[in-house]
Amino acid sequence: MELDSIECVSSSDGLDEEEIPHDNLHHHHHQFSSAKPHNAAANNNGRGAGIIATSVHELLECPVCTNSMYPPIHQCSNGHTLCSTCKTRVHNRCPTCRQELGDIRCLALEKVAESLELPCKFYNLGCPEIFPYYSKLKHETVCNFRPYNCPYAGSECSVVGDIPALVAHLRDDHKVDMHTGCTFNHRYVKANPREVENATWMLTVFHCFGQYFCLHFEAFQLGMAPVYMAFLRFMGDESEARNYSYSLEVGANGRKLIWEGTPRSVRDSHKKVRDSHDGLIIQRNMALFFSGGDRKELKLRVTGRIWKEQQNPEAGVCIPNLCS
Repeated sequence: MELDSIECVSSSDGLDEEEIPHDNLHHHHHQFSSAKPHNAAANNNGRGAGIIATSVHELLECPVCTNSMYPPIHQCSNGHTLCSTCKTRVHNRCPTCRQELGDIRCLALEKVAESLELPCKFYNLGCPEIFPYYSKLKHETVCNFRPYNCPYAGSECSVVGDIPALVAHLRDDHKVDMHTGCTFNHRYVKANPREVENATWMLTVFHCFGQYFCLHFEAFQLGMAPVYMAFLRFMGDESEARNYSYSLEVGANGRKLIWEGTPRSVRDSHKKVRDSHDGLIIQRNMALFFSGGDRKELKLRVTGRIWKEQQNPEAGVCIPNLCS
């Protein structure tokens, strides 16, 4: 739930605690190319095989949902086919001729599918892999070239795309705070914090080491206890995220809490990261203690930094690479 009354005042990279204007990110929208690489030496037989494979692939497309069909593939008495999921959706009636479907399997088409090898559906985004028909679907659920979901947490957003496109989307459509640098100093402010049970502050995006990171901060109920939580997500795959570390620190009055960890990939949903408690968690009473004053207003300063782990080839250990 997004709360308009919540203020986030941010500063970055050694600047005083004040509101910082958005960075002017020069970005070109990436259009996904649909041109598939081809072999210039391909002969007419190769082209003919490609046409046949395409035709068979069209036969394996469900006429109702247009997804590829997997066993069991059903057919009516007139030979029209559809997938098992849509069989229940059409109330056991063929969507083409309206005949009753019954329990007839199209074993011939299932056998044909076994012999097919097809490119990943994300080939136009760069995936070079070709898979047997029945292995293709499993690969596509984890393909490194599949688009990313929008990481914005304040509302459900259905936008997907590559990282540069999502950065532009976050900046232009969600109006998130954009900062350049690997250190930050944020102050999260909220009047009447005891009335807040579930709240999401504005997302902040950091650009450093040529990568983008999302800083989240929110309030929610952890069991019966109201808590605040801050965590970082990496805009890229998990294998890349492991190359980076980050720390978060909050404190006042001679006390402090420190969190150190590896940013989670945006492949993991915001809710999944939050529910795994993978971040800095502050109980509300402690947050109000850090806020000072009469504890009637949240004024929580969160500082942090991001660094890249570099492997030392001689010693075999990682050395932090801190950006200046």
